[in-house]
Amino acid sequence: MFYMNFTYLLFALPGMLLAAWAQYKVTSAYRRASQIPCAQGFTGAQAANHMLQANGVTGLGIEPIAGEMTDHYDPQSKTLRLSEGVYGSTSLAAVGIAAHEAGHALQDAQRYPLLVTRGALVPVANLAGNLSWFIILAGMVLLAAGTILGKVVLLAGIGLFSVTVLFQLVNLPVEFDASRRARVALVEQGIVSPDEDQEVKKVLDAAALTYLAGTLTGILTLVYYLYEAGLLGGRQE
Repeated sequence: MFYMNFTYLLFALPGMLLAAWAQYKVTSAYRRASQIPCAQGFTGAQAANHMLQANGVTGLGIEPIAGEMTDHYDPQSKTLRLSEGVYGSTSLAAVGIAAHEAGHALQDAQRYPLLVTRGALVPVANLAGNLSWFIILAGMVLLAAGTILGKVVLLAGIGLFSVTVLFQLVNLPVEFDASRRARVALVEQGIVSPDEDQEVKKVLDAAALTYLAGTLTGILTLVYYLYEAGLLGGRQE
């Protein structure tokens, strides 16, 4: 058991370090940009609405939602949900985050291929993610007990877990593209100035780091499981 935990730590360490760095960057960038008001006086909700209207996207709901960092776009109900600290705030952090979520709405309106793919993967990835841990654990226990069935069960769990990694790989460019769309629209439509855009960039880049860290962690965890299954020179005891 000690061998397994230590080996996993070696595989997971880069992702853990990047995640810690990303969290620091998010907190730092968000705190700074939250204290800088948008010169044009747009709230997060107004910036998102302006951005959507300018791109010919109408009929979408924009509503507040409880919590912090709970902002998201719901493609099923065509609704932009912004956290209370973003919806009515005029800070550059709020405007940037709202514009990012509006970027997802633009992707949806334009049938951005990777967003469509991500949407198709969501139910499968959720199911696979919930089941894979139990199956992988069962496989490792059976392997430790010396049963032949253990490797088969472990490989089945790894196959399911790989679906969640695939989802993360698809999601990463979707998030980067939404941020790109947000920054371009904010400047082109005069919602923020080029100088203000630099602060928005710091917030969105920091947020992107968290997605990158999550994806890296998923990939390294998958590599670890493959190692334990003996497919990458690992060993089972």
